[in-house]
Amino acid sequence: MKNLLINFFKFLLFLGFGLAILYFVFQKQQTAYLAECALNGTPITDCSLIKKIIADFRSANYAWIAVVYLCYIISNISRSLRWKMLIKPLGRDARFTNLFGAIMIGYFGNLGLPRLGEVMRSVAISKYEVVPVERVIGTVIVERLMDVLFLLLCIGLCLLIEFDTIITYLQKWQEGKDGGNSLLLYVVIGGLLVSAIGWIFRQKIMATPLFKKVFNVVKGFGEGMLSIRKLENPISFWLHSINIWFMYFLMTYFCFFAFGPTADLAPKVALMSFVVGALAIVIPSPGGMGTYHYFTINLLALYGVSEADSFSFANILFFSVQLGINVVLGLIALVALPAMNKNYKPEPLSEEAKIA
Repeated sequence: MKNLLINFFKFLLFLGFGLAILYFVFQKQQTAYLAECALNGTPITDCSLIKKIIADFRSANYAWIAVVYLCYIISNISRSLRWKMLIKPLGRDARFTNLFGAIMIGYFGNLGLPRLGEVMRSVAISKYEVVPVERVIGTVIVERLMDVLFLLLCIGLCLLIEFDTIITYLQKWQEGKDGGNSLLLYVVIGGLLVSAIGWIFRQKIMATPLFKKVFNVVKGFGEGMLSIRKLENPISFWLHSINIWFMYFLMTYFCFFAFGPTADLAPKVALMSFVVGALAIVIPSPGGMGTYHYFTINLLALYGVSEADSFSFANILFFSVQLGINVVLGLIALVALPAMNKNYKPEPLSEEAKIA
């Protein structure tokens, strides 16, 4: 009962945090929208951001939203098959339906409490496939390590493709702060100073608990990557990983076509938007509520999309995909999995099958 109350209050805390950011973003956009209306001579009575968002939702091309949903399903088919490879060495050839359903339950859980979904999907597979939950969590950790790796690769790709745009934006932001000093120069000087201090005091730093903790995380990351080599088909594992993240990119790109003001944006903008959105979702709020909107608005402003239109696009993608489909499929999985596994008794794999 105590744990239930603690989790409930955590849920309220994160939900409140997400709603507070969303409210802050809305108020900021409402003020900017009223200023734009005044500039264009539009009467204040005809200038409501809420009405604009509703109109934008109605005008969205839901055929493209359906394509986005298809990409979402394909990505999670690959995620399920990839997870199946990680679970097989534990002695179970897990059902695809159980894996897919558990992943949907996990996404649904993350909407309530960040990282709760990883526990929920591990518990679901442990229950239906009769595998110790701590061992299932180990496979989820390897999965998350892969996601971190691919997110870093996508960030690197963004820097490679749009480095000038990113630096220009940061320099403009800095000019507004201190009258034109170069942010890039500060970063370089700061980096050199930190490197020099770190080298001088390296022995003391390496002896600190924080360094040891970070070192263990990096070591665990390396061990997780090496464990992939022992899988039955590591090439297939990597191909599924690439497909998962390619589908994530396509979800953002195809959603651009669903909304008029973003329909002409280039694929590189979709890549930037997708990466920024992924980083925003890392911040602890339900599914990135509020944080996703804030980051998306600032990103699309770089490419000439008005803040009001950027806010509408963020709402269309967030509430149609990030929130909508996760809630629907999560609830379906919660109801369907117990029924599908009523008479299911998983058989352990032979030692040869685990390796083969």
